Amino acid sequence: MSKKQTIRDLKLDGATVLVRVDFNVPQKADGAVADDRRIRSALPTLQYALDHGAALVLVSHLGRPTGKPEEDAKFRMDPVARRLEELIGRPVVKADDVVGPSAQAARANLKPGGIVMLENVRFHPGEKKGDPEFARQLASLADAYVNDAFGTCHRDEASMVAVPSAFPAERRAIGFLVEKELDILQTLLGEPKRPMLAIMGGAKVSDKIQVIENLLAKVDRLLIGGAMTYTFLQAKGHAIGTSRSEPDKLDLARMLMEKAGDKLMLPVDVRVTDSVSPPGTVQTIDGHDLPEGWGGIDIGPKTAAIYADLIKTAGTVVWNGPVGKFEDEPFRDGTLAIARALAESPAITVVGGGETAEAIEQFGLADKVTHVSTGGGAFLESLEGKTFNSLAIIPDLN
Repeated sequence: MSKKQTIRDLKLDGATVLVRVDFNVPQKADGAVADDRRIRSALPTLQYALDHGAALVLVSHLGRPTGKPEEDAKFRMDPVARRLEELIGRPVVKADDVVGPSAQAARANLKPGGIVMLENVRFHPGEKKGDPEFARQLASLADAYVNDAFGTCHRDEASMVAVPSAFPAERRAIGFLVEKELDILQTLLGEPKRPMLAIMGGAKVSDKIQVIENLLAKVDRLLIGGAMTYTFLQAKGHAIGTSRSEPDKLDLARMLMEKAGDKLMLPVDVRVTDSVSPPGTVQTIDGHDLPEGWGGIDIGPKTAAIYADLIKTAGTVVWNGPVGKFEDEPFRDGTLAIARALAESPAITVVGGGETAEAIEQFGLADKVTHVSTGGGAFLESLEGKTFNSLAIIPDLN
């Protein structure tokens, strides 16, 4: 993986820099920012540019706009701009459009040290279409382009590919957040410190097939949890009760188990419930056969202890997918045990995927691991071995 040109390589003094950030943050019912982790993650890049004499024009998407103004009002960037203003300690001017009169006026009044946040870039139809004219208008607002939106790097939208293409190569760069993500991925996919473990949770084997296949050649152990456990158990002929599974993916699960051999570890005990809506009755079942009328909802305590011991003696650990329904307190013990083990491990510990990041943040342990990726889909696709046009357009360092 080649090293990319970063914001350190740009001439910033007196320049206006268009920074593609990923401020697609969780929102409360009133539209306020519910979790500002993604905003905080971008602060080092933004502060560096400001400290070196630049002005900033920030572009991000938020939510899934439909194109209907009344429905989309909750996706305006105003609450995000207010939260950034609080975090960065200086005014943030919010434009009411992306490339129209409001954006143009805000840009005209921008001075070194100033910040403009454009309206939700997905409000403009040119973003999803990768429209070159829209990209040209957006690029005209600045002298240089910085991609610090790792969570959107797997998308070929205008602000990710066509906009940087409108700048000369020497004025395109990545920010510190994207640089860190790429460094971590290089560690995971290059020469990781041994032994290397991957913990795969979540619901579907089919969602993780390419990740699992790509990691099998690299990891020493692959620890399975979450609802995907029961597809593997069903494929081995075990009774899974009412557990969620993918009956049409049993051959796939068998193929993966055959390919993995003793690298792949399934839970030795599971927590089961007679109702997924608490307060159902919960019990622990040893072994792999579940009673009729009961469904698996979490890994059991013996499995949690085995997995935790492996994590604590590992050299590198990558975790994607909760191992139980952690959102509900009766079913969070397994996911919490994994999170605590990562926090206590001397290994390089990397957490990726939206729900997994949410879990470790909720447990207050995000600062105790090496890295929590801000890119859900982009992180997964990177682990699959995919490359992104949004990064290919950024020059490599000589």
